[in-house]
Amino acid sequence: MDKTDKIKQEEFPLPRYVQEVLSKHNISLPSLWGRGKGEGPLGSLSVLALQSHRYPDIDMPYLLNQLTGWQTARTKLPSWAAKEDIIYPPHLSMEQCSSEHTAEYKAQLVSRLIRLSSLVTNSPQNEQSSPSVVESATLTPREGTEQKGRGGTFCDLTGGFGVDFSFMSRRFERAIYVEQQEELCEVARHNFRALGLTQAEVVNGDGTAYLHQLDHVAVIFLDPARRNEQGGKTVLISDCTPDVLTLEEELLEKADTVVIKLSPMLDWHRAVDELNRLDSVVREVHIVSVRNECKELLIVLQKNKGETEATTAVDKSLQMFCVNDDSVVSYSLRETLGESQRILSTAPMAGQYLYEPNASLMKAGCFSLLTARYPLSALSLNSHLFVSDEAIDAFPGRKFRITAVSSFNKKELRHSLSGIDKANLAVRNFPMSVAELRKQLKIKEGGDIYLFATTDAENKHLLFVCEKIGM
Repeated sequence: MDKTDKIKQEEFPLPRYVQEVLSKHNISLPSLWGRGKGEGPLGSLSVLALQSHRYPDIDMPYLLNQLTGWQTARTKLPSWAAKEDIIYPPHLSMEQCSSEHTAEYKAQLVSRLIRLSSLVTNSPQNEQSSPSVVESATLTPREGTEQKGRGGTFCDLTGGFGVDFSFMSRRFERAIYVEQQEELCEVARHNFRALGLTQAEVVNGDGTAYLHQLDHVAVIFLDPARRNEQGGKTVLISDCTPDVLTLEEELLEKADTVVIKLSPMLDWHRAVDELNRLDSVVREVHIVSVRNECKELLIVLQKNKGETEATTAVDKSLQMFCVNDDSVVSYSLRETLGESQRILSTAPMAGQYLYEPNASLMKAGCFSLLTARYPLSALSLNSHLFVSDEAIDAFPGRKFRITAVSSFNKKELRHSLSGIDKANLAVRNFPMSVAELRKQLKIKEGGDIYLFATTDAENKHLLFVCEKIGM
């Protein structure tokens, strides 16, 4: 969010359409923008909505939609909110669109993919690739594929509001946005002009039908709809629209690489197995979190073409990327094969340090990797909490200093919790919920103290009293 921090939210201009309507009807929105509790922008919009009978020639639902969309964009898409000419879509599209942070991450991802593709394509066949290219390359381009300018052609078959497209398309000489909803296409045409995306081509049509007549491109991106006909959310690949499992072979024939955005609730192991049913085409899995909340699962596919057996062995080693804000932990899945977690061999005690992996690492389940890369040990096989004697500043997750360790003996608990009337409570591999335990301990929520209730390797229930260190 570094770029967006430069613009203070209160300095964002209202959308031009909103400015014109308010000016024409002499409506002073800032006077409605209350400062007291419950009188923020959303409350002010409710006041404006109740006054709609006074302005019969204003399309009030549309005006309110632009204001609420802009309000959301001020935090979710600040670089868009800073532009007066942006038009915002219906609420559902605004809710489902990517944040600026995750969209920028995908832009960096495709930029790296096409750059590595060019490096592999241009390297003489009789020369060995440099280690940096071999270790991180995810593309082996189709023979004869022409890479022009910034990266050839990019095609987004599930355009939506166009946020992901607007960020990724800047890395390409030509970019095609496909969306079946005509209203969203109209909004996209307008917004892409406002954003200066001169290479963008908007196609109003079905993504699957367009794929059938698409010429070969560098990258295809899909964000399949994850809602069923009843509006409920789905997480299985086969339940999404379009069904990428059905289209997979054609997608890989039409693009050097395919990037698929899936629900963060999806079991990535199952997704990889399903997508690898034809061949080992899954090259990378990206688990993307923002502020320790898992937001997206990105899967990169690339078909093997004209590779030697040795090259294929290197490229087929699935690469994992666990992302949380600006922290990225990457590893080859091969690193974790046959590895087991190092388990703490002595009882934990005050003065040691406790670690909780970030949301993406939790989702990846790469706990043995953590004990291999850092001088720490797992409290138990299923606790997903780690302990070390010395502070590890570089650990990718929350870090705490242990001030007390207690069993659930009433006397021990009373001693360890003496003077503590509120704390942040978490349970890991523990038979009670946070609410149940908080009630039993009679501790309110909040404050600077952190409590972790968990189970150690000897199946004993423990309570850690901690203070947070670092950010």
